[in-house]
Amino acid sequence: MAKAAKFGGSSLSDGGQFKKVAAILAADEARRFVVVSAPGKRFASDEKITDLLYRCAALAQEGGDFSGPFEKIWDRFLGIERELGVFAHMEEALNDIRQRIAAGASADFVASRGEYLSARLLSAYLNVPMVDAAEVIAFDEKGALDLTATEQKGRFLKDMSRVVVPGFYGALPDGQIRTFSRGGSDITGAILARVTGAEVYENWTDVDGFMMADPRIVPEARIMHAVSYGELRELSYMGASVLHEESIFPVKEGRIPIHVCNTNRPEGAGTWIVNEGALLHEHRQGLAAGIAGRRGFTMITLTKDNLHKQKGFALRLLQILDRHGIGPESMPSGIDNLTVVLNDRDIRGKMDALYHDIRTELAPDTVEIASSIALIATVGRGMARSAGVAARLFTALQQAGISARIIDQSPKEMNLIVGVDQRDFENAIRAIYHAFC
Repeated sequence: MAKAAKFGGSSLSDGGQFKKVAAILAADEARRFVVVSAPGKRFASDEKITDLLYRCAALAQEGGDFSGPFEKIWDRFLGIERELGVFAHMEEALNDIRQRIAAGASADFVASRGEYLSARLLSAYLNVPMVDAAEVIAFDEKGALDLTATEQKGRFLKDMSRVVVPGFYGALPDGQIRTFSRGGSDITGAILARVTGAEVYENWTDVDGFMMADPRIVPEARIMHAVSYGELRELSYMGASVLHEESIFPVKEGRIPIHVCNTNRPEGAGTWIVNEGALLHEHRQGLAAGIAGRRGFTMITLTKDNLHKQKGFALRLLQILDRHGIGPESMPSGIDNLTVVLNDRDIRGKMDALYHDIRTELAPDTVEIASSIALIATVGRGMARSAGVAARLFTALQQAGISARIIDQSPKEMNLIVGVDQRDFENAIRAIYHAFC
């Protein structure tokens, strides 16, 4: 068996954490393909290396002095090198990076150096080869991942007994560094698992697994022992702090299970992310896999007599939204009304023009706008086989004194979304959790 193992920033925050990673790798020789993040926070008030690098790039671009944040980066990496007792040429590499920043290196190049230096350190400590991600992860001319080219370039990795690869970045066809969005080391790990034919993708972090609800809101929330790719994607989209959304596709298509583990407690069971078929024999204590939500939405409800007979009404509304660069989050409807739920971020500065176009082009009888809405998703394949799910949710909210502004259930009945006033957000999550989990 071969495994791909990605270690997050909290797993590599200092020399002690590097040593834990080395012990985890030594415990299982199947962990052959190792992907690393940049060092994260060592304590609450600490700064992530990637944040410091972005700050250096911004200051240099403005012609400012970036020596302050760079000194912190310098001290951090040299400190880890000393703690590990290795010689990874950190001083030489850092001097080169400083010169490149001063010479106007791109923000992508600068931000990627945290992972690059982490990989150099771990490679030296383990005494195994490091392969630069720029040699394997390929982007096309438009900056999108080119998985076909990546698979071709990464074939040689399969023959390596163990290798360390920095996460978060790759290269454009001209060799320039291109990064994924923040948290992109998860994507690199998934891609490496796919390219190397790994049978498991391990994602090592600082928690025992994914919680069924945000533990800051529901402290007693249980760990999900197993969750499907689809359930995870729904929870991730609705704001759950889980894997990077894009990291699911490479392993899902390759039917490679993901195992989320705790670097600080490697003996824990963690959370398995698998295909639907593998979940058939999984027994859950409740109907839901998890509950997640986001604040910051606005509802626009249009009312018009016999709206259901107005051909093309919904299409014209979507065309208006598209013209303003807005995509609806949800769009439930009734016989005489239609509601669109919009992200406040997308409509900022556009509401007056949007309202005018809706009034002029659609001529609804009324237009009602409700702001400060939060959406909460209750996700779980078990809900599809259980009667009265919506009633159960409404009862839980009613008993908590919370009014549901909107409810929307996916056709597969795996995801039930409810809209509430933002002030009720946390109480609603607690009420739903205890009703379903």
